[in-house]
Amino acid sequence: MAKADAEEERSEEGGRMPLIDHLIELRRRLFHSLIALLAAFLVCFYFANPIFDFLVEPLAALWEGEEERRLIYTALHEKFFTNIKVAFFAALFFSFPLVAGQVWMFVAPGLYRNEKMAFLPFLVATPVLFLMGAAMVYYIIMPVAWQFFASFQQFGAEGALPIELLPKVGEYLSLVMRLVFAFGISFELPVLITLLARVGLATSDGLKAKRRYAVVLAFVTAAILTPPDPLSQIGLAVPIIVLYEVSILCARMVEKKREEEAAREAV
Repeated sequence: MAKADAEEERSEEGGRMPLIDHLIELRRRLFHSLIALLAAFLVCFYFANPIFDFLVEPLAALWEGEEERRLIYTALHEKFFTNIKVAFFAALFFSFPLVAGQVWMFVAPGLYRNEKMAFLPFLVATPVLFLMGAAMVYYIIMPVAWQFFASFQQFGAEGALPIELLPKVGEYLSLVMRLVFAFGISFELPVLITLLARVGLATSDGLKAKRRYAVVLAFVTAAILTPPDPLSQIGLAVPIIVLYEVSILCARMVEKKREEEAAREAV
């Protein structure tokens, strides 16, 4: 009886589609997502220089008042391809809400009402947490890291050649994007752990038991993903550890809700 009611509910919320219809719908959603990404790319390519200036701002603030400071490129095509990369990364960021909407419209018809209510918060939390990680690296980590790296310059003591920092635009962008994606993806840890808890692949007790390994793994991950300076590595490892603790709380909330639903069904 309960199974029949569930099937009826699914039918009322969109019904089941044949496999070929699913494939056609998937192709349509992918096409709309690509169109959104392409449109965002073209717009972002037009504004590639202002976007790159925004990314350079932490370094420009460090060099404020030093008019001779500059970024360079040594290959004729380097700045052009840097603009393409800037536009692509910015397009991924700005088009994500539209792409996520297409994912939702493809998945939602096959979900029960309670599954929709459970899935939607994760869809909303994903870009928010990524933005929080990107903001942290831009406003906190990068200014400190750039000052640390710039401190290794040598301005030519008597009898010594000066060693001056002249960043290349392509290398600077690669470093910034590496940091942004490292912090942004790391901030998705609560979403990942909560999803694993919902499907029964992770428990709060199991996460607590593996806490010491998580701390070690956080520092190893930070050492791999960030530049080889202690400030950036600690700046990434500490938030990962904090987010791991948040993930334990989220997993416990999921378990508590599951226990409450099981108790109601038992009555």
